[in-house]
Amino acid sequence: MTTSHHNTAHNNTAQPQGAATTAVGAAKAAQPKNPLHGFTLEQILNLLLAHYGGYPALARQVKLKCFSENPSLKSSLNFLRKTTWARTEVEQLFIRLGLYQHKS
Repeated sequence: MTTSHHNTAHNNTAQPQGAATTAVGAAKAAQPKNPLHGFTLEQILNLLLAHYGGYPALARQVKLKCFSENPSLKSSLNFLRKTTWARTEVEQLFIRLGLYQHKS
């Protein structure tokens, strides 16, 4: 009896894990359509800075003080992480430029 109880408990545990694995697999399958998938905010910002040649040109594209007044990577990332509308603007510029296609 102990063995069958152990197997039953193991089977109960296996079912949720299988369901979770399926859900993760489904989420990953949906991600290829998301151009931001696989990019951190820091990578996005660095690619934009490289594309525009620095903060002054990026600040002309996205009007944010964190890009135009004493800009730094750390302060820009802190602001973008706390400010959803600003992060969205930066991500949309990244997508419009097609920089997501340059992932190595």
